[in-house]
Amino acid sequence: MTLLQAIILGLVEGITEYLPISSTGHLIITTTMLGLNEPVEIKQAVDAFSIVIQGGAILAVLGLYRKRVAQMLRGLLGKDRIGLRFAINIIISFLPAAILGVLVADWIEEKLFYPQPVIAALALGGVVMILLGGWQKRFFQEDKLSETGVEHRFTDIEDLSWRQALLIGLAQCLALWPGTSRSMTTIVGGMLVGLRPKQAAEYSFLLGLPTLGGACVYKGAQNLLQEGPSMIDVLGYPALIVGLMVATLSAAIAVKWLVGFLSHHGVAIFGWYRILLAMIVALLIWRGKLTITPGMVDAAVPSPTLIQDSGEIPRS
Repeated sequence: MTLLQAIILGLVEGITEYLPISSTGHLIITTTMLGLNEPVEIKQAVDAFSIVIQGGAILAVLGLYRKRVAQMLRGLLGKDRIGLRFAINIIISFLPAAILGVLVADWIEEKLFYPQPVIAALALGGVVMILLGGWQKRFFQEDKLSETGVEHRFTDIEDLSWRQALLIGLAQCLALWPGTSRSMTTIVGGMLVGLRPKQAAEYSFLLGLPTLGGACVYKGAQNLLQEGPSMIDVLGYPALIVGLMVATLSAAIAVKWLVGFLSHHGVAIFGWYRILLAMIVALLIWRGKLTITPGMVDAAVPSPTLIQDSGEIPRS
């Protein structure tokens, strides 16, 4: 792998990891266009590389949200009540997809990692995001009672109940479907339980710490300890270091931009983008420029089976 290729992959990973547009589609297209999907040794190394450089995206969130992370750590040590509640909610949201990933990983790779399911996930996710903002504004009108007499109010990120956190975690399970996007499912889940788009995105960033961190550490250790040449042997230290640095910087910029954008706008634009991406992927497949087959599995959750069978080429 050349340093230019490492920079390009780092940029794609960093920018798409936390945006609700599916890093799967972007990384599949990018690795194919760069000619990094063959031979097998190169492809396996690049798959591992794509997961490990998620460490850059993790570092970006740790830096930008260091106060929130410190608050959760104090909470776990019994020194911050709000921090403890937030940390417990993150754990609750993390568990469903982590457990389900272990149970259904083989079935997902066998049945869903093909062109039609991936394209469908991109397009349907786009439709959901286009419709979601308008629905949320109508549903969470604080001066409007529902038919049952219940007043639907927006929820502050620190006031999430464990039930709401569980619903977000269940929504994240949908990210196991290749092409759906971890970021999209968690943002959608957050908005469904009453978080405003900006706070739903921030919760998604923090939920990504254990989710992406588990996959990154597991895949990196597995690759280094395996028999035969490791990712570093094939690609070299410089490519890995450069990829991590670029992913960290680009992820930080993407996160800051997304929070600022969602403070004033909705998520519909990402829905339109996903539909456009689905059309591009379909066109490339039809023209014979792109293939999607089992083995390009998304490590949206730290599922040992998913990670063992391949690499992460999505999520966000």
